[in-house]
Amino acid sequence: MGWNSSNSEVRSDIAPVGETFNITEATVDRQVSLGNGSRPALYWIDRRRVRHTLSYGQVSEAANRMANVLTSLGVGQGDVVAVLLPKVPEFIFAALGAWKIGAVFAPLLSSLGPGPIASRLSIARAKVLITTPSLYKERIAPQRQKLSTLTSILKIGEDGLPAVTADKNCHDLSTLMDQADSNPVPCAQTTPISPASLHFTSGTTGTPKGTIHAHGSALSVTQSALQLFDLKPDDVYWCTAEPGWVPCTAYSIIAPLSVGCVTVMDSQDFDAQRWYSILVEEHVTVWYTTPTLIRLMMRSGAALARSYRSFALRVAASGGAPLNSEAVAWGQKALGVPFLDSWSQTETGSILIANRPNEIRPGSMGRPLPGVEIAVMKRTDSGGLVPVASDNEVGELAIKANLLSMFIGYADAPEQSQQTMIDGWYLTGDHVRQDRDSFLWFVGRCDDLIKYKGQFIGPFELENTLLDHPAVAETAVIGKPDPIPGNIPVAYVSLNPGFDPGESLRHELLEFSRKILGAIAPKEIYFYDNIPKTTTGCILRRDLRDQLSRAEPQNDPHPGPCQFPQDF
Repeated sequence: MGWNSSNSEVRSDIAPVGETFNITEATVDRQVSLGNGSRPALYWIDRRRVRHTLSYGQVSEAANRMANVLTSLGVGQGDVVAVLLPKVPEFIFAALGAWKIGAVFAPLLSSLGPGPIASRLSIARAKVLITTPSLYKERIAPQRQKLSTLTSILKIGEDGLPAVTADKNCHDLSTLMDQADSNPVPCAQTTPISPASLHFTSGTTGTPKGTIHAHGSALSVTQSALQLFDLKPDDVYWCTAEPGWVPCTAYSIIAPLSVGCVTVMDSQDFDAQRWYSILVEEHVTVWYTTPTLIRLMMRSGAALARSYRSFALRVAASGGAPLNSEAVAWGQKALGVPFLDSWSQTETGSILIANRPNEIRPGSMGRPLPGVEIAVMKRTDSGGLVPVASDNEVGELAIKANLLSMFIGYADAPEQSQQTMIDGWYLTGDHVRQDRDSFLWFVGRCDDLIKYKGQFIGPFELENTLLDHPAVAETAVIGKPDPIPGNIPVAYVSLNPGFDPGESLRHELLEFSRKILGAIAPKEIYFYDNIPKTTTGCILRRDLRDQLSRAEPQNDPHPGPCQFPQDF
């Protein structure tokens, strides 16, 4: 069944698309031209929990300096500027500076090892890399000789110390920025379809691919932020996404700077008490995070949540992975607002499906945002597509590929781009069902469905049921090959504090799920401390399947930790 939402709510007053369009011009430069140069643009919170405020004028000036630095190093329109950084202001400066001169911004995840980073830099054909001395030493130096396209490396200082640049073609970015001209740099004459960003997929079901997004994607990103968050210039907005993930580029930089509000960036990794403090002390009004981090907040206990009461939040949203209904309700109880689950992919570039403040169905993905056309499809034997016949019938989620945010191709893999498009539809690889009210419900990745006794089972429904048990903090369900039913569903479970793994609890969880799910309930349960996930919170089921195929888990109360590949 397809559903094409009304275009009546689509805003066109953010930055109209003409023959030319440039993201930096449509964000900080536009805000400065509107007289907002003195307004705060960024709250950067350092390791010591000190907030540093940068105005739109200061961010625009830094973008001009960065543009001049990159130009001086021979970077031109279409060249790739790769960034391997933690959450620091230079991440934002690098994006804006690269876009200003028409270069392509390519952020990388700092959690990756040297091999995966080198392969991504090679696929991107990066000309310049911006990183820290420690990340360079640990992740780049071991593979430096293989990176033939990389002509310059810019290092930023750490812990108040300048970067050491003894290595060939390495420079201290702070020195170059101080020496660079801060006068306004004219934006390159890019168009809405000119390449702007290169992001790599999370690789949950295969080799990560480099997706290319155009400058015009900024319009779809900002539209979605207005439709979901109702983002306003007086908002204090915090997106917790890690650098290297599309939402960090889209919803930590583009959306807030287009609207003219404050964007918050915290330098530290997750810490529940610190995060509660930031929400309260910075008067955060709009918060966008992930299901994994929400569950970690829940796991920290009700007492800690109750000790913080002065929340200014009016919208809290989640993305990156499905959100169970219990977490939606916890938001209302602990923070005063329910979490709004949303759906996007690296390829889509922006949020396309979401629960919205006045239309929430806990446990669902939500409904398509205004202007987004979706369909639930089945593939035919001849390679075509047909819509499913009825409401709630499971099929593959397809997106009409007419959105500015949609990727314009995979780097070095044009044939893969063609495989995902059929008759003007982008095939997402997600199996879903759509109810009569047009809400979509995630069933599982096409590669993750479990064929049990001739029927396909989506792992998310099973995981969602187990998460309703008070002992379960996180869980992942995969199929285990079996000669009789084909596959049987097995669950990996990590526990909340206060619960001990053992045969008694295993039996309790099996019975709990069986009473709710019946015959499709998990047949086996294994206790694991850390379920493998991407930094976006997506479960790496392929790693669990690989582990299962390499060595059968021992059905003891608490198996030792698995050794999972670092390429995620």
